[in-house]
Amino acid sequence: MTHELPPWHRAVYRNTHGRGVRRPTFGTRLPRYRTRCGVFDDLVAAQIRRLSSGWPELVRSVQFGVEDVPPSDPTPWDGTSGVYSRSFPAGRGVPPRIILYRMPIQHQTRNRMELELIIRDELVQQLAELYGRSPEQIDPMWGK
Repeated sequence: MTHELPPWHRAVYRNTHGRGVRRPTFGTRLPRYRTRCGVFDDLVAAQIRRLSSGWPELVRSVQFGVEDVPPSDPTPWDGTSGVYSRSFPAGRGVPPRIILYRMPIQHQTRNRMELELIIRDELVQQLAELYGRSPEQIDPMWGK
């Protein structure tokens, strides 16, 4: 007597209407599997690593975040807030923070190179604003 595994323990257990095996059509390591959000997050992380190699004492204490869109109802004391990014200074035990807004940045760009440049420029600009320096001091290639 042979004990066959139940169908839910097999690697592939469905063949709907004779259409063939059900499995992913592409692997998780292929570019098609990557979403636009994932690519954006990877580009932000790469720029943070690049900046932390040059300025570890500035970048180490900052918390970075990515949100889809800026808040629609800013508080009255915010003044003019950036469309692409925003920085929050440290206060009351909260470290300084930099937030990038993914959708406005992605809508502004046409290709990956432009996306990388805008992410780089926004991070450098917000770091400079947090620490009272010029963006050129943090990254000589800023704005170029």
